[in-house]
Amino acid sequence: MKRSDLPRLRKILDERESRLLSAFAVESSAGFRRRSETRLEIDYRQGFSIDVDRILHSLAYTRYIDKTQVFYLIENDHITHRMLHVQLVSKVGRTIGRFLGLNEDLIEAIAIGHDIGHPPFGHDGERCLSALCRQCGIGEFHHNVQSVYFLDRVERKGAGWNLCLQTLDGILCHDGEVHDQAIKPHREKDFARHESEAAAKQAGSPIALVPMTLEGCVVRFADTVSYIGRDIEDAIRLGIIRRSDLPEQSVEQLGETNGTIVYNLVTDVIHNSLEKDEIAFSEPVSEALKVLKRFNYEQIYTSPLIKQNLPAIERLYETLFERFVADIGQERKQSPVYTTFIDGMAENYLSAHRPEEIARDFISGMTDQYFLRQAPEGLSPSAR
Repeated sequence: MKRSDLPRLRKILDERESRLLSAFAVESSAGFRRRSETRLEIDYRQGFSIDVDRILHSLAYTRYIDKTQVFYLIENDHITHRMLHVQLVSKVGRTIGRFLGLNEDLIEAIAIGHDIGHPPFGHDGERCLSALCRQCGIGEFHHNVQSVYFLDRVERKGAGWNLCLQTLDGILCHDGEVHDQAIKPHREKDFARHESEAAAKQAGSPIALVPMTLEGCVVRFADTVSYIGRDIEDAIRLGIIRRSDLPEQSVEQLGETNGTIVYNLVTDVIHNSLEKDEIAFSEPVSEALKVLKRFNYEQIYTSPLIKQNLPAIERLYETLFERFVADIGQERKQSPVYTTFIDGMAENYLSAHRPEEIARDFISGMTDQYFLRQAPEGLSPSAR
């Protein structure tokens, strides 16, 4: 076969999808982008597979390696970080998608991209940055909005990756902290609707974001499945809780270890979603999961044991945000915000953003350790 014949392979794959995928799945040929690209017309890869490749090769994806999931500034090599979390979401999501006959490439693209906008120090960092953004009048900060923004408008020096709408929509609507027993996709979306939803979320409107694809709904459930038991194992390892503390209702339905929790949740989702245009838990499992989420929030996520460094982190966010806004305003070209972010950035990005928005994008893209390296002497907290 000549190299010029390779695009025929994509046609073969497309035809196979038409035969094998569920009627509720999104076929790769249905993916559409904001801008047409001539070279994609002769590419042998399918559209959502291209999205996976682009996200994997993004700079933001590389920085997952040192982004906190829940527990930060803790010297323990076995605690979950953001890189592992997105891999788990991808694996759980693709497992569910395979049994439901969905598009695994689309699931993978959404899963590996869904947390790219997370700032340093997990949700605590997100709250710190959101407070600063509100104070200076640029709206709230939400990591799902920022994930889309990075991939669509910031990466490649402002050019973005031109991902398919279905991928960007799934990333925007992925929120695994919202509890739903069932989700039906809202299929009628275009880029204008997508942008209005992101803007409403950033403005603080109480908008309920629902994915436009069943694959996006799967990732939303897979996000919860991937973190709920894993956070429990990490908390037990760190001595924050004991396994015997777990609520009886949840243990009875889901088990008491991460492995059994994941298996039981995945099995329940497959059983209750097969051949349906929705992704759903059974009512007993959904209630048990809700109880377990509440337990995690009260006993783990708000535990004083993991908030010891929060005051120092809050001070650092304020200090660095103010410094970088001032550096941009006064054009201090030796500042890291210039040397590692602004330099080479497309003019359409720079002209469309206030200094506060540029500082937001710069800080949110940092790894935990890079953030700490920017701290003035004496202000950086130590790992314990």
